[in-house]
Amino acid sequence: MTAARMAAAVLATWAALILLLLAPSLLPEHWHYHIYSPASVGLWLLALLVAPVVVCIVKWPWIKSGGK
Repeated sequence: MTAARMAAAVLATWAALILLLLAPSLLPEHWHYHIYSPASVGLWLLALLVAPVVVCIVKWPWIKSGGK
């Protein structure tokens, strides 16, 4: 059960980060260069690696409880 909750936390974090990446695509075209600059995309890729670890640390009591 612990592995399933940890996988759910990681997948939910990745889904949120992907939605945050795609959300600015609704803005006008001339803003895209500033929003999707190489630095911001690099930080987003770094967040894909670091954020799930942070979420698992913060939510560890929920992950460990296993539905109790």
